[in-house]
Amino acid sequence: MMTNDQVLQHIQHLVGSRYVRSVKPYIAELTGRTCVVGVDEPMPLDLNPERIKIQGNGAGAIVSFIFG
Repeated sequence: MMTNDQVLQHIQHLVGSRYVRSVKPYIAELTGRTCVVGVDEPMPLDLNPERIKIQGNGAGAIVSFIFG
């Protein structure tokens, strides 16, 4: 299993790109993590160390990722 730092190395190139829903399965494939939460989706309240939340801006671009 990859650490969060390793995951970030694999997906950092997506920062600045336009968010589309198909990026979720792409991130899951790159990282091996199946819980990927999109920009327009609420973040569940439970703590899940495998979760990746995609953060976006008003222009529809990916700006960062949150883990947990």
